Amino acid sequence: MFVVYILYSQKLKKHYIGYTSDIENRINLHNSAKVKSTKNGIPWELKYIEEFDNRNDAYRRELQIKGYKGGVAFKSLFN
Repeated sequence: MFVVYILYSQKLKKHYIGYTSDIENRINLHNSAKVKSTKNGIPWELKYIEEFDNRNDAYRRELQIKGYKGGVAFKSLFN
């Protein structure tokens, strides 16, 4: 199983979108400064998650969400 996830950094006031097969490990990596693109935003908080049966579907959904660019469709994920 794969998940698409959205993290939020209160420090940076920004979201991070990704996908993984091990969400707990991935969040721990983000919050331990082992991911170059997110180390400045520690701590990251999990805000959203969607489950998928395969990597391809998760990857396509990640790209779709990134394409929302923080607009209405993106904000609707949290309601």
